[in-house]
Amino acid sequence: MKKVFAYFKDSYSELVHKVSWPSRSELSNSAVVVMFASLIIAALIFAIDFIFEGVMKIIY
Repeated sequence: MKKVFAYFKDSYSELVHKVSWPSRSELSNSAVVVMFASLIIAALIFAIDFIFEGVMKIIY
């Protein structure tokens, strides 16, 4: 049982003292970058699907 408590104590200590957490502005900037990247990828997939649909209509 001592090992379990030591594990949780060490885990807490590492999360509080050793992990570098991003600031609120860094986190919001990263979220905006991810959102725009997702929109760009979605637009590319839409364009590829639209082109593929047109090609398949020509073939069939």
